[in-house]
Amino acid sequence: MTADPGDGWHALMLAMDLEPGSVAGCVLRGRELAVWRDARGVAHVWDDRCPHRGMRLSLGFLREGTLACLYHGWRFGPDGRCAHIPAHPELSPPATIRAAPWAAVERHGLIWARPVAEGAEVPGVEIGADGHVWTGAWTGVRSLRVGAPAERVAGVIGLAAGRLAGVLDRDVHGAVLAAILPVDGDACMLHVLAGSMAGAARLHALADWARDMRGCAEEAA
Repeated sequence: MTADPGDGWHALMLAMDLEPGSVAGCVLRGRELAVWRDARGVAHVWDDRCPHRGMRLSLGFLREGTLACLYHGWRFGPDGRCAHIPAHPELSPPATIRAAPWAAVERHGLIWARPVAEGAEVPGVEIGADGHVWTGAWTGVRSLRVGAPAERVAGVIGLAAGRLAGVLDRDVHGAVLAAILPVDGDACMLHVLAGSMAGAARLHALADWARDMRGCAEEAA
């Protein structure tokens, strides 16, 4: 799996920020997404819209292995299909009633997603097309919202041209994996991860570095 705008994969959030049984929302190029982790620890990404009344599914909650909409309690299984309608408990919901799932995979301390046609498989190939080895454990440092375009932030932090994720070439307190999520044309999220065995002092240093990079990108904007 490569991670540039051309192939459609984007790093939505740090994996450590999504606890089992929790739901979060994010925005990718203006498109709202719901990200949730089931009780088995598997992460799922859907359009942030209940097919019933359009309520944001990121405001929902998990119940019996399904994601329940906050509005009328319609529940959806991991495959996106409606599993239960509280107002009609005896009804077996038609297969056509379903949320809109994305392809999702958790790798290198990040949750990645891309649009996918119904029934398509999530690829099993590895990230690393930028020529760097991304293997090993990565520790999430922090995610920051940056008031600058994603491409500008990528240039400021030192990613290769055209890339929104990669292992930085420069020596920034040891190995650093950076990934950028474009929110819209004027803002993005910067996710920063440290190589394995990072101590507390180095994690603090990387958090400070990320804030400095945000300041530089916003000043340049």
